[in-house]
Amino acid sequence: MLFGLLLVCSLWSTPLVSQEPRIQTSTTKGESTVGDTNRAIYYRNKREFSLETAVLPINIPFVFDFLLGDGYTKTPLNYTLVPVIASLRWQLGDVKGPSFFRGNWDLSFSGSVTAIPRGPETRYFAYIMGIRRNFVRPKWRIAPYVEGRVGLGDIDAKGPKGVSWAQGQDFTFTLMLGSGVRYNLNPRYAIVTGVSYMHISNLYLSEPKYANYGINVYGPMVGMDFRLGRPPRTW
Repeated sequence: MLFGLLLVCSLWSTPLVSQEPRIQTSTTKGESTVGDTNRAIYYRNKREFSLETAVLPINIPFVFDFLLGDGYTKTPLNYTLVPVIASLRWQLGDVKGPSFFRGNWDLSFSGSVTAIPRGPETRYFAYIMGIRRNFVRPKWRIAPYVEGRVGLGDIDAKGPKGVSWAQGQDFTFTLMLGSGVRYNLNPRYAIVTGVSYMHISNLYLSEPKYANYGINVYGPMVGMDFRLGRPPRTW
């Protein structure tokens, strides 16, 4: 992971050279597209397959506890989650926006399998949907991003079997938040690395019979994006 981050930093300002033709996209008024090689990567209706994995060993309280009036404390039971997430990504528009906020949005539709090497439960299956903002600068191979995802899934809950602080029922919901950078190898392939937070709970559906404690962990993630289909029409 450290070697990968150093490589990304060393290539931060390397221009993106593509053997594929430029594409025709809409622009905001007064915006120049000359030499903007990233318009071959971020454009309306582009579809990608994404495969990601993460190691999430750091346990924290639920990040939105302050909205629920809770004491922002975590349980004494620690978890480590290792999700593997396969996604279809759909870019909603061309690159637009001023200054740092220049970029585009993409939607993701994902299926995930999560191993639980630390904790009473052993696995978690989920369907997840999300949205990501890509911050795109002309000619940069690097594009920072932020994203949020929500979903629902099934966990082998051990609370009903008498395990203290474990999950109260199999049916659960999940929230994921993340931030990182995308490094474009070319218009077809990209590497993604960053930090991901994952929350799993049943939204109090198991109470009062079984308490709802939830899981809240974060850690590093890495993935790859692959363009699906042909590039759009050229100039």
